[in-house]
Amino acid sequence: MTGFVSILPFAFCLFAFVQDGGTRQIIPEEFVKSRPAKSAGASARRASYRPAGSKSAARANNPKARPSDSPDKAQLGLTVWRLRSSRAADGGARIIVHHDNETEEWTPERIESNTPLRMGERIRFSFESPRAGYLYVIDREQYASGATGEPYLIFPTSRTHNGDNQVAPGHIIEIPGQEDRPNFFTLKQTRPDQTGELLTVIVTPQPIEGLAIGEKPLQLANEQVEQWEKQWSALTEKFEMTGGAGKAWTKAEQEAGANSTRQLTQDDPGPQTIYRVAVKPGAPLLVKVGLRYSRARPQTRK
Repeated sequence: MTGFVSILPFAFCLFAFVQDGGTRQIIPEEFVKSRPAKSAGASARRASYRPAGSKSAARANNPKARPSDSPDKAQLGLTVWRLRSSRAADGGARIIVHHDNETEEWTPERIESNTPLRMGERIRFSFESPRAGYLYVIDREQYASGATGEPYLIFPTSRTHNGDNQVAPGHIIEIPGQEDRPNFFTLKQTRPDQTGELLTVIVTPQPIEGLAIGEKPLQLANEQVEQWEKQWSALTEKFEMTGGAGKAWTKAEQEAGANSTRQLTQDDPGPQTIYRVAVKPGAPLLVKVGLRYSRARPQTRK
């Protein structure tokens, strides 16, 4: 079973390059342009991103990947949010957690996708796609030997967004949803040799047929997941927002996650991590996201 415990065609020129302190940075132009513009006269300094990982590593993970100079590229945005106890000085948005007749306030903060996570920490995910489609998220435990556990489809489920897994430019999907009970995942090690989680994230142009979605995560056949990965894996490059880690959840992000009709604008924060994938126009996009566990337990703030 998953180690998450739920207490639950793009243009070829996708990036503009800029110089920042002698370091080559990028701005995901097509990702930004897919969002609606803000009111006239409003402006903000767009975030820049830096490459994370390498093309050679991506190709090693996807030996049949197409060449990196392919003109066909698609993107996926992911932000991993780590929750901490809210402080009186916090001015951003907060997650409200209900316990019987009591409530707690937690502040989600961005972390980079490769940040080590501690047992007992609470995390949330938000996904954004510059192209319309249907989002699927599969979770498997990872072990020290390199083996993985059974695959579970943790999204969509009928309890989150009523099973609606459509993605569209400017819209974000949060997992778990703000109205879920609980509305976060708690990290739990199910075996002493478990080293993390492996998320397989898929965006398809049409719904995947034959999935019996229910309230709980759906256990999938290993053969089925392997077939999807073999069929849809492609060369993937990863980029992290420069200076994004530690930034708190904003009111705009909170509203967009809670309301399916609310879109983020070009001046709202972008996703913390952007994946660029070499796929044919209209083909499914598949990204693997590895989450690492550290041995230390989280510090709680009273």
